[in-house]
Amino acid sequence: MKPRVFLRGDGLPAEQGRLVTLSARAALDDQGVSRGQLAIVLADRERMRDLNREYAGQDSPTDVLSFADGSLDPQSGETYLGDVVICLPVALEQAVSAGNSPESELALLAVHGVLHLLGHDHDQPAERAKMWEAQQRVLS
Repeated sequence: MKPRVFLRGDGLPAEQGRLVTLSARAALDDQGVSRGQLAIVLADRERMRDLNREYAGQDSPTDVLSFADGSLDPQSGETYLGDVVICLPVALEQAVSAGNSPESELALLAVHGVLHLLGHDHDQPAERAKMWEAQQRVLS
């Protein structure tokens, strides 16, 4: 059984929603995760600002946050990996400023969020190199 990725929230056309879930699954596959569930949650600026303030101590919206869970779903018996929250307005602005398509930016954020969910980080140079390498591998 493949990991299941659920998309929650409004604002994405169906094709972009499929791209986000496929990108998340590709990151899971790359990292050897063969079972489990996660949610990609779309948030507006206000909600993302609240989450970023509460959990990261930053009083501004950000592009993506990850919340690892690890609990067992009693109905499916699968591990709930957690939530990846993407701020759609910030993602779309970043795409424009970076010269990326909205699709490329959303795929990057989905992969980046899943890698964080699985324990990757980019605070230290060695960790950053490992995470960036995984991102590039998945996105290519």
